[in-house]
Amino acid sequence: MKTLLRITFVLAVTLSVSVGAQAQSGYTTGIGLRGGVASGLTIKHFIKSDAAIEGIISTNFRHRGAVITVLYEKHAQAFNARGLQWYYGIGGHVGFHDGRHYYDRDHKHYYDDRVVALGIDGVLGLEYYIRDIPFTIGADIKPYINIPSGGGFWDSALHVRYVF
Repeated sequence: MKTLLRITFVLAVTLSVSVGAQAQSGYTTGIGLRGGVASGLTIKHFIKSDAAIEGIISTNFRHRGAVITVLYEKHAQAFNARGLQWYYGIGGHVGFHDGRHYYDRDHKHYYDDRVVALGIDGVLGLEYYIRDIPFTIGADIKPYINIPSGGGFWDSALHVRYVF
């Protein structure tokens, strides 16, 4: 848990100190909630007008643990609609799970140790910036592969962010 707090602190400091250009969407940084199979906190910071870094701290109750994900995302206007953007990206994650709930899908074996999962993530999403209340709402699909245990998975989620 101390490692999780350290990584969270470093991520927050890095994103808050970064100086980026004003994004095409009209905001520089957004902080909010992500709800899906893996739910948690999300922060997105634009480093260029069409590129952002997103950090996600999430939990998956099925695997009883926490995951920290960092994504590099490219943004572009969607459907010629003002404030609507689609984005795609790639990144990685590190997760800390209870071994019994992470490995044992059929409840045939018990693992008492903690599991550290590393992996590669992708993301494809759509986001709308509501200028009047400064919030964004969006949805995305985030496929990922866990390297130690193998296998491919995906997570879909809705998110809401306060932007500034």
